[in-house]
Amino acid sequence: MSIRLRLALQFGSILAVTLLLFALVIYIATEQARQVVFTQSLFQRALVVGHAYADAQNSSANAGNRALYRRYLDQLSRTLPAEQGRVYDAANRLVFQEGQYVGKGVPAAWLTRVRRHGRAVLEPETNYRATVGLLYHDARLGPLVVVACSVDEDSRQQLRHLRQLLGAGLLAALVVTGIGSWFFAGQALRPLRQMVQEVDGITATDLSQRLTQGAGPIDEIGRLAQRFNRLLDRLESAFAGQRTFVRDASHELRTPLTALIGELEVALLQADRPPAEYRRVLQSTLDSARRLNELTSGLLQIARASDDPSQVPMTTVHLDELLLQAHEQLLHRHPTCRVDLNFGDADESSWFAVRGNEALLLSAVLNVLDNACKFSADQGGTVTASLSLTDSTITLLVVDEGPGLTATDLQRVFVPFFRAATTRTVPGHGIGLPLAARIMELHGGTVGVESEPGRGTQVSLEWPRARY
Repeated sequence: MSIRLRLALQFGSILAVTLLLFALVIYIATEQARQVVFTQSLFQRALVVGHAYADAQNSSANAGNRALYRRYLDQLSRTLPAEQGRVYDAANRLVFQEGQYVGKGVPAAWLTRVRRHGRAVLEPETNYRATVGLLYHDARLGPLVVVACSVDEDSRQQLRHLRQLLGAGLLAALVVTGIGSWFFAGQALRPLRQMVQEVDGITATDLSQRLTQGAGPIDEIGRLAQRFNRLLDRLESAFAGQRTFVRDASHELRTPLTALIGELEVALLQADRPPAEYRRVLQSTLDSARRLNELTSGLLQIARASDDPSQVPMTTVHLDELLLQAHEQLLHRHPTCRVDLNFGDADESSWFAVRGNEALLLSAVLNVLDNACKFSADQGGTVTASLSLTDSTITLLVVDEGPGLTATDLQRVFVPFFRAATTRTVPGHGIGLPLAARIMELHGGTVGVESEPGRGTQVSLEWPRARY
């Protein structure tokens, strides 16, 4: 079942139930109101019967009683269908009866209730017939119970007409509502149908298309289009980054592989070569293999740093201890590099505690220090690593005395495999800072780079402090 049909049926059902309940309320209220009016009319006629009977007791002729009764009835607007009047004396004996309808007598218990309450209505009544009783006091005759009954023919006809009118109106309202709900549901779902058609035209090879957003006020469908367009923006950016990453990674992997293959092919061209030449070939091959290993390790770390944070195990990591560990590993790579560590005035290791993955954080810190040492090696400069903290953050500032970066290069330092023109003579693959940036993002931190040509570079890593 389509959404349009489901909406039309639901709206039509709700309106049908509402109209039906409204019609029932109108009908019941009208019926009860007419019952009250008719009952009041019968009480007036019962009073007429009481007057007629009391006045007629002064006449000896029974015919005079009936003539006086009819004279009183003529004072009313008209007689009622099957109208009858009765009078019961103090002993509940029927002493007077006149009318067109001859039915069963009333119960004695009901007559007693009329004497006790002054008036009462006999229930239940069927077929629009009503019977009322009125206590009439006469000084000479004593308390009399006057009973009047009749059939409410006017209510019968008018209620029948009301039922026909309500039924026809309800049927017409349902037809109009069904057509209207089907039309308006189609109008409301038109943007959704357009959205489906546009989504069908979006493929993995072309993510540049976007869903059309209406010019009017933004509704739920408009917000859905906005969210979907934002998703497409992220997907397009991710696909573009993936293509760039694969292209650059393939290029970087091809360089050491080409060197390996070239050295091995040259070594196989001559059957007999001096041992020194074989040693040179093996050393060159080993260097290429090491570069290849470093590159693949860096690529794997970038992939791991892009994982979902909820899937990466996090513990409490003390950055001062981590910095000492990174410094120790750095001296094995660059024995001649001088690195000065500064921990400020902190005297408690817990002050430098953060929540994170120790292996990933060590990789980020080591990459930043490794870059600083590589770029400062030719200058004979010193690398300074300083830890500082505030109430909510911990910052590691690494300062080198290398050649520095231009403003244009600063805008691309976080692009994988990018290398500035001033650093292309230094061994590396251009994945150190991008890897550090992804690791910091995974831990809710940030990376900042400041540099000027000839004045070195400052890299700052900032984490939120762990709360105990």
